[in-house]
Amino acid sequence: MAPSLHRQDRRSRRVRLRAAFAARTRTYRARSLAWRLLAPAVFVCAGLLFVTSMVSSGGTDLRAGRYDDLAGLATEETHDLQAERAKAAALTTEVDRLSKELAASGDDTAQKKVRALEMPAGLAPVRGPGLTVTLDDAPEDVLANAGSDVSNLLVHQQDIQAVANALWAGGAEAMTIQNQRVVATTGIKCVGNTVVLHGVPYSPPYRLTAIGPVADMLASIDTSPYIALYLEQVPKGLGWDVKRDGSVRLPGYQGSTELEYARPDTQAAGSSR
Repeated sequence: MAPSLHRQDRRSRRVRLRAAFAARTRTYRARSLAWRLLAPAVFVCAGLLFVTSMVSSGGTDLRAGRYDDLAGLATEETHDLQAERAKAAALTTEVDRLSKELAASGDDTAQKKVRALEMPAGLAPVRGPGLTVTLDDAPEDVLANAGSDVSNLLVHQQDIQAVANALWAGGAEAMTIQNQRVVATTGIKCVGNTVVLHGVPYSPPYRLTAIGPVADMLASIDTSPYIALYLEQVPKGLGWDVKRDGSVRLPGYQGSTELEYARPDTQAAGSSR
């Protein structure tokens, strides 16, 4: 009896093992089918998200504002504007070429008037004796220990304007600030720790170069009360330098000559009545 019971027990264990193996196989096949269906769906969704992000960003960072500081943004805008200025310069060259062709074909009187006005308007490059005045913020270590006096050790918009006005008063015939030609529509605007000229932000040091009677321009600088206030801070670390040059070449203005001014919003004014 004992061997028969032993054989029955072995058969019973085999049956249980086969049943367990069959159940495990069915479970594995079911899971394998689920993964085979789920994995392509996940890849398709990820691809849709990537394509949507690419179209929305247009090749730029969707969250650039989280990482760029003001200085970085200003630098990026400066590069973009410089590229636009290069395009404008190329278009100006093309206009000049077409103007010369027009002058050769006729209406020489009008072209002579245009050429005569290019110099006083600042559109033509000039060369001659001049001065270069450099203004700069105090060094970082000085600013760090300046306390409440830190504002007096930074170059401000009015400081640059004071030097420009003194040079004009001394008989300057042409001028550049940061190598940008100063014309009748040039504005000096302070934005944060930068100065904006013709839409381009610049950081210190600020260089003003003028062509004209050097002795008279120096005398005008020396007698300016506004510059005298600036020079009071120079011993404390504020930057100041004046250099003579026997031959200075200043570029012509290549930006837009269109006047920009505010216009009243007539539609808004009519709706408020």
